Amino acid sequence: MEDILQGLVLARFTFRMKIAVIGQSLFGQEVYKELRKEGHTIVGVFTIPDKDGKADPLATEAEKDGVAVFKFPRWRVKGQAIPEVVAQYKATGAELNVLPFCSQFIPMEVIDHPKHGSIIYHPSLLPRHRGASAINWTLIHGDKKGGFTVFWADDGLDTGPILLQRECDVEPDDTVNTIYKRFLFPEGIKGTVEAVKLIAEGKAPRLTQPEEGATYECIQKKENAKIEWNQTAEALHNWIRGNDKVPGAWAEIDGQKVTFYGSTLLDKGSTANGQPLEIPGASQPGIVTKAGLVLFGNDGKALLVKNLQFEDGKMIAAAQYFSSGSSAAVELTEEEKTFAVWQSILTNVSHIEDTTDFFKSGAASMDVVRLVEEVKLRASSCQLQNEDVYMNTTFQDFIQMCVRKLRGEDNEEELVEKNINNMTIKMPHQLFINGEFVDAEGGKTYKTINPTDGTAICDVSLAQISDVDKAVAAAKEAFEEGEWGKMNPRDRGRLIYKLADLMEQHQEELATIEAIDSGAVYTLALKTHVGMSIQTFRYFAGWCDKIQGSTIPINQARPNRNLTFTKKEPIGVCAIVIPWNYPLMMLAWKTAACLAAGNTVVLKPAQVTPLTAMKFAELAARAGLPKGVINILPGSGALVGQRLSDHPDVRKLGFTGSTEIGKHIMKSCAISNVKKVSLELGGKSPLIIFSDCDMDKAVRMGMSSVFFNKGENCIAAGRLFVEDSIHDQFVKKVVEEIKKMKIGDPLDRSTDHGPQNHKGATLVCGGKQIKRPGFFFEPTVFTDVEDHMYIAKEESFGPVMIISKFKDDVLRRANATEYGLASGVFTRDISKALYVSERLNAGTVFVNTYNKTDVASPFGGFKQSGFGKDLGQEALNEYLKTKAVTIEY
Repeated sequence: MEDILQGLVLARFTFRMKIAVIGQSLFGQEVYKELRKEGHTIVGVFTIPDKDGKADPLATEAEKDGVAVFKFPRWRVKGQAIPEVVAQYKATGAELNVLPFCSQFIPMEVIDHPKHGSIIYHPSLLPRHRGASAINWTLIHGDKKGGFTVFWADDGLDTGPILLQRECDVEPDDTVNTIYKRFLFPEGIKGTVEAVKLIAEGKAPRLTQPEEGATYECIQKKENAKIEWNQTAEALHNWIRGNDKVPGAWAEIDGQKVTFYGSTLLDKGSTANGQPLEIPGASQPGIVTKAGLVLFGNDGKALLVKNLQFEDGKMIAAAQYFSSGSSAAVELTEEEKTFAVWQSILTNVSHIEDTTDFFKSGAASMDVVRLVEEVKLRASSCQLQNEDVYMNTTFQDFIQMCVRKLRGEDNEEELVEKNINNMTIKMPHQLFINGEFVDAEGGKTYKTINPTDGTAICDVSLAQISDVDKAVAAAKEAFEEGEWGKMNPRDRGRLIYKLADLMEQHQEELATIEAIDSGAVYTLALKTHVGMSIQTFRYFAGWCDKIQGSTIPINQARPNRNLTFTKKEPIGVCAIVIPWNYPLMMLAWKTAACLAAGNTVVLKPAQVTPLTAMKFAELAARAGLPKGVINILPGSGALVGQRLSDHPDVRKLGFTGSTEIGKHIMKSCAISNVKKVSLELGGKSPLIIFSDCDMDKAVRMGMSSVFFNKGENCIAAGRLFVEDSIHDQFVKKVVEEIKKMKIGDPLDRSTDHGPQNHKGATLVCGGKQIKRPGFFFEPTVFTDVEDHMYIAKEESFGPVMIISKFKDDVLRRANATEYGLASGVFTRDISKALYVSERLNAGTVFVNTYNKTDVASPFGGFKQSGFGKDLGQEALNEYLKTKAVTIEY
């Protein structure tokens, strides 16, 4: 008997190993404790630094046992492992790394170093639901089975070989919290320890993850948890429970955001009696009943929501929505209490109220640590600090603070706030590099000016050469090493689409910023500057998973057979330099196609109109685009633009601006590293108006062709050729219409013509400046303009109409320009229209219309108006490279 017992003891400790535990949280703490019980030697615990003097639970446990604890704030700098950190790690002599829950990026020098490598716990059945919100997406997709995976770490995002998996049934009304408490936490600890045992015994498998069924979903945050109502009741239920408790599925009701909690599906025969509640976008009104809020899917089936939360953080029973006490606090469900962890910590308090004070109820400093870590464990996107608890001591204040964090309303970036246009706008004003708003080198700034009155809006960070290098390095790392480069195209499309949704939610704010920064009339900014930008991102989001090559027949040398196919691949780091006339729209036209193709971006907005680009960066971050994918650098063209043109790691540059600068950029790109270039440059677009035209339409569209967006329009009709028999009549009607135009404040809804951008005010050719504050130019008409005149040749880029008579030979005169961006013709004769459109040498020809661009139609010029296309499928080719592969078999 004694021999048997000795054999059992020896067997237990024969397989013990030297292990480094890398991670944090209560989960990490429990895994650490179980590994020690199994007889393994923990040679080091690597966790996050103390916060406010309080250690992570894993660190606390290890320090209590006398185990070496390392609290590195980071393992890498600029994509490179820190040698001193790696050396300290290697000195532990670990034979295996175990990562039970780790929020830090661990370099491959550490991952691959131990004899047995590294293993990671992930709360889904890989390859399904890779990413940080795996539990949320298990529920959102309505998976019948859930579970966890322990896998071997590699350099991908949750892509390593599978060691062990355990599955469980997903209950119909499971939430993130219930499935975590019931299975993922307790069984996950056991599974991780079992995986270590298999490794020690030499029995651990390495099963390659199948590509079939693999998914990667973005991190669920408040801004992307909005409910889309055109779904079945089951899909709505899954969306609500998959976001319950965090970040919380929400919709707009009565003009405010309302978050939904406690969803259950109702039986098919259930009837609902109560008061109807209109919900924008829903297939039919909801019904507030005694049991809660009944909602309906587009299939007529129903679900019940028990609790609602308003924007101020107040939660109510859904049944009380219409009651006079609707703002009163409700009794929280057990699940809600668990999210805040108060009930389990304050065991001496029988019932948690809104007014319950954490410390007055007996909590101590260690309870603060536990509270912070428990919340992190249940909501990874809600990263609390100990001081957050000290500053929000009552339950109501604590919940509101958590809600603000989950909504992203506590962003650390500095924002300029202005109350204008009946709203409060919030504008970032720093550089955006690698997912963060940062000051320029040396803290250099400049003032951006409101062209309406010439006053400064705010100080904006002024990028320097070192800032450009940092941004390019971040973009390169994101492309080559980050999740963006490895992301499934469909998932990339989802992120781009969510970005468009966020832009739509903030469209009034974006349009207001565009108006004060560029002088765009607000109504036009809302419809075109912002509206078309949103459409552009949605259009290209749809292209992400439709980029494909082709199979090509080639001559075959018998008896061998050959297969040749092409692949469309992203280029890499792309620089984008845009002008000041359509700040947001020019950003969208180029950036959307660039991102859809899978590239990363460093964008330089015009120095005089940077603010919508900065706001765009904020929204991109909130949409979940990974760090480094988008970088925004306000600054001068001579410094920032030139460095982007010269930079050896930039592989493509897209530019919209003047022909002169375009030539310089093209030369620099060639000399540096033969970058791929696309240029949308100047124009002097001819508009030919024949005597058989629809006169009223020709006048209306002719004015739009010149005065649209104050004439700050690259395709503006730079010269109108009007047939002599109708010339005088046309001019008379144009002058009459100009007299009706209202010039003034772009935020005034009745304004037709706002101020020139103050940069544009120095460039207007032939215009007359109005004597008033700001940069206002009167709409101006020149008639009897002859071909040799300066204004007949040079781009006006302002509210200046140039009219010339013609009898014949009009095509030669219209084409007698070095520009070829756009053109137009007005005639009722379709044969004449087609004949003229074939012979006009321009990238776009409008017939009986003008300025009618569309996201699906390619846009670009000929001759010295540049080359390459924005918009449409052709725009994707500007940001892709084609690889040919030939196989002999």
